Amino acid sequence: MTALDVLTVGRVGVDLYPEQSGVPLAEVRTFAKSLGGTATNVAVAAARLGRRSAVLTKVGPDGFGPYVRSALTSFGVSPEFVGTAPHLRTPVVFCALDPPEDPPLLFYREPLAPDLALEPSDVPWDVVADVPLLWVTGTGVAAEPARSTQRAVLRHRARRAHTVLDLDHRPAFWPDDGSARREIGWMLDHVTVAVGNRAEVEVAVGTADPDEAAARLLDRGVELAVVKKGAEGVLVATREGTWTVPPHPVDVVCGLGAGDAFGGALAHGLLSGWEPERTARYANVAGAVVAGRLACADAMPTAREIEERL
Repeated sequence: MTALDVLTVGRVGVDLYPEQSGVPLAEVRTFAKSLGGTATNVAVAAARLGRRSAVLTKVGPDGFGPYVRSALTSFGVSPEFVGTAPHLRTPVVFCALDPPEDPPLLFYREPLAPDLALEPSDVPWDVVADVPLLWVTGTGVAAEPARSTQRAVLRHRARRAHTVLDLDHRPAFWPDDGSARREIGWMLDHVTVAVGNRAEVEVAVGTADPDEAAARLLDRGVELAVVKKGAEGVLVATREGTWTVPPHPVDVVCGLGAGDAFGGALAHGLLSGWEPERTARYANVAGAVVAGRLACADAMPTAREIEERL
């Protein structure tokens, strides 16, 4: 597995999408099943772009566990580091489709999601140290033992390029924003890239202003700060300069997964050695492609689809 390009760490689950649009969940009759979870989707998105990827996570001993491993394999993502938490269940997420731009999610992750049960014995330490790009998430430190494990992963990584933190703030996973800011703030001191939207950077560094948030991220030692501004585009900042990339227009079908497609394309751009502005433009288009489709992992674009839109 030292031949990997990308290792993501964190959330996995089974997404259930309504097959009847425009109605509340209470009135939905049937659902379509899809692989989901931020870290998982980013690994899939990177694989679609030709990167050898794997996800470090856990599932339950239920029937959804084999489904997750099989789905990963079908997408070209290695399931080698998908463990099993014996007494927990693979998470299920119900996705409402109204409003389509920001559909509400109903998480079933109690009493603890298997991906938050990661322990040091689950970690491929040689891969963590050597993989060209390591992707971690803010939700990965929402609970123990995954919090301590992910901290150990980042210490072991020793801030090697490219170590990426997807802020990925989910309020439902935290008792309050202060707890999230403390734990995510610790991670900022151990990564080289940070990416999030306005709400996520506000939790991480105390401001939703994109320029100020980017400056604060750079002050923490991050080499590349990426702040997604929705309809206003994406801000990317390094110590050499700041750029805002305009949004790519699309008729939104489902906004879920667009950020993960952006993440997989961001990883691809970083590994390709592209300039920040080019990487952001490419990632923006990847996110737009997925926003115009239903589902997450299944919707991730190929390089040809992105380049045609560019």
